[in-house]
Amino acid sequence: MTLCPTLLALALALTLSPLPVLAADAPAKYRSVQEILAASPDSDWHAPAAENLLYMDLDAGRVIIELAPEFAPEHAGNIRTLAREGFWNGTSIYRSQDNFVVQFGDADADDPAKARPLGSAKTHLPAEFQRPSRGLAFTALPDRDGWAARTGFAGDFAVASDGEHAWLAHCYGAVGAGRNNDEDSSVGAELYVVTGQSPRQLDRNITLVGRVLKGMELLSATRRGPDPMGFYEDAAQRTPIRSIRLASDVPADQRTPLRVLRTDSRTFAEAVEARRNRRDDFYKRAAGHIDLCNIPLPVR
Repeated sequence: MTLCPTLLALALALTLSPLPVLAADAPAKYRSVQEILAASPDSDWHAPAAENLLYMDLDAGRVIIELAPEFAPEHAGNIRTLAREGFWNGTSIYRSQDNFVVQFGDADADDPAKARPLGSAKTHLPAEFQRPSRGLAFTALPDRDGWAARTGFAGDFAVASDGEHAWLAHCYGAVGAGRNNDEDSSVGAELYVVTGQSPRQLDRNITLVGRVLKGMELLSATRRGPDPMGFYEDAAQRTPIRSIRLASDVPADQRTPLRVLRTDSRTFAEAVEARRNRRDDFYKRAAGHIDLCNIPLPVR
């Protein structure tokens, strides 16, 4: 196989971090993603900042969410405040809509008589649907996308861009802030996680605040709620949330050690190409294409 020279294909106004140039002078034996990751140097991996990690502890285990302050700084700040003040402790996952999302927080948030107080968190935030693309370190993918002029990764996050603005994409595992009809009606207290086919039509319509790094299986396996939107009619069907805390507020010996593959690394470039063009014994035709939301972020 002749590897593509680079996954860096589009520039315009973005500040791009070039992927390493892959060898093109001689065919190489196909390596699976697993083989590529196993051979990767430690320098191609990084530990996310503890102040950007949320530990969502359920009876079944821990879900780890990474916040994206580069894209939603106001929401990330409010979420940190809510976590530090224990807002979500004892709340629940109160919605699970098939092939769409799970949603969690205060199930009584719309009832002023029952709603939990937000403490010192802000009660009004601006909509943070997109940000200027200028100055954003962005690793672009080579393939066309039906939703945006270009797609790729900024740090640990799947990103789309029109050249002037950039925004987080609604891929599997993306975490968003639920809102009402007004675009600035979210405060980060009611959050959802995409558990179905990527609803990219929501891009730039809702503030995305981060992504799940670990524990998606605990969310995607949640019992589905009734039609049409998956809100549980019986409170006993909700999934209790023991607590949601910032990793930086958790004692070091209770933290979950994580390392995430750098999306500007040679290893990531090779792993993406291996998925774009599967050439193992099972695959008879290489696709030569990959969708942004079909690229999982390797975490170990």
